[in-house]
Amino acid sequence: MISAADKTNEERILFDELELGEIALNLDDKDPQDVITWALETFGQRLAFVTSFQVDGMAILDMAYRLKPEIRVVTVDTGRLPPETYDFIEQVKNRYPKISLEIHTPDHNNLERIISKHGINLFRQDVPKRLLCCHVRKVLPLLRALNNVDAWVTGLRRDQWASRSNIRKCEIDHDHQGIVKVNPLADWMEDDVWDYVRSNDVPTHPLYAKGYTSIGCAPCTRPIKPGEDSRAGRWWWEKNAPKECGIHCPIETGGFEHEVHAILGDEHKNGQ
Repeated sequence: MISAADKTNEERILFDELELGEIALNLDDKDPQDVITWALETFGQRLAFVTSFQVDGMAILDMAYRLKPEIRVVTVDTGRLPPETYDFIEQVKNRYPKISLEIHTPDHNNLERIISKHGINLFRQDVPKRLLCCHVRKVLPLLRALNNVDAWVTGLRRDQWASRSNIRKCEIDHDHQGIVKVNPLADWMEDDVWDYVRSNDVPTHPLYAKGYTSIGCAPCTRPIKPGEDSRAGRWWWEKNAPKECGIHCPIETGGFEHEVHAILGDEHKNGQ
């Protein structure tokens, strides 16, 4: 492994499965701040904190800011976010003025292709088209953003959804060119996150006060009903489909990959 202190700007910090697996075991019982400290010391400026400004990401951003204010924060503006999200981003920038915030957007040519073929609300038609929309609006911009980093920090927790139940606090991300994925909150529960943000006066997205528990694009997110799972408000019209967009859990759905290739060609593979 090349250390952050020894590398040049051109060198990458890479781990193999065995080495990172041992580190993950050592970090498994550590507090989120310890995991973030390890990531900051290991990757330096080649570390990105990726967030959609939901409560988990805000807890991590606050922890990281207290350790090193000049952190690199990456977010994706899909073009269909709720107005409240844009206002909240400005609030976050004012609260944490030393962060380096990068906002990545979808390629307009890709958007024109899928909208011309399937319409502006293609995500309502079936699961493969919803995944296509997520791929163009969210996955590809993130791929571009991660092209020049060696690790990214997420707000994933094991209790969020079945597809996330086995995540480690650090793991090799084979879906993003083998960079390291850091999940400081992996063993936290939802109550732990809210306890932290309330105790530390961390700003939270205003839609939580309106019954939202998971916040994404405006047409694909709604408040949950009493007794529903916390991610039930995402793509609620879909039956027996995973509550994932493809960023954290690539989904193999019949026709999806064929559709991506047919519309976008090979460019979808590298995020261009």
